[in-house]
Amino acid sequence: MGGLGELIVAAALFVGGHFVASSATVREPLAARLGEPVFTGLYSLAALALLVWTIMAYGRAPVVPLWDAPGWAYALPAIFMAPACLLLVCGVSQDNPTAAMRRLGPGDRPAPGILAVTRHPVMWGIGIWALAHVPANGTAADLVLFGAVAALALGGTLAIDAKKRRAWGADWDRFAAATSNLPFAALAAGRARLDPAEIGWLRVVGAATLYALLVFFHPFIAGVPVPGFNPGMAP
Repeated sequence: MGGLGELIVAAALFVGGHFVASSATVREPLAARLGEPVFTGLYSLAALALLVWTIMAYGRAPVVPLWDAPGWAYALPAIFMAPACLLLVCGVSQDNPTAAMRRLGPGDRPAPGILAVTRHPVMWGIGIWALAHVPANGTAADLVLFGAVAALALGGTLAIDAKKRRAWGADWDRFAAATSNLPFAALAAGRARLDPAEIGWLRVVGAATLYALLVFFHPFIAGVPVPGFNPGMAP
């Protein structure tokens, strides 16, 4: 198998495999039979193998143009990667919702820091990265790759919500009332309060550093520089 068809199959298995393997009907009996460490290890190896296959298939896929990217589209990745980097850095450096809820006292805020913006900062950071690159890359292979990543990240937020809702019961209601899946929705509705001190300047510096590294290494990763840092080049 080769060409665009290989990429479509690889991406479909990569995304679909995550949702199937993490579903309660598949995960719970397999984890009970194999043990949680063995299941997690096999799941991680399979996910890594499918990711590598998807990337290799993307590299082999033919260039099939779907649209001519307008000039403004090339600015989208450079603009939206700034908040995406902040979401990623905050998400990996702050307690995840499960850890935060375990230590939650009666008077504590259920969704501090970046969780006031979204309860899935890492997933939304990845999703924003993928979606921001779609308009500027108008080939079929790009649409499949970035669309698959966006579907996995943003669809994954819904799957995680459903899992936590079943597992947490009343604690989920308290947590969900103080945050939102969609970034800034709870803040706009007045259900959440963002305290910049809970994010801290170190995380902002970390996000800026990550952004700078991505810009610097973009030519080595994607083969082209970031527009604006080398005028006239597309992402």
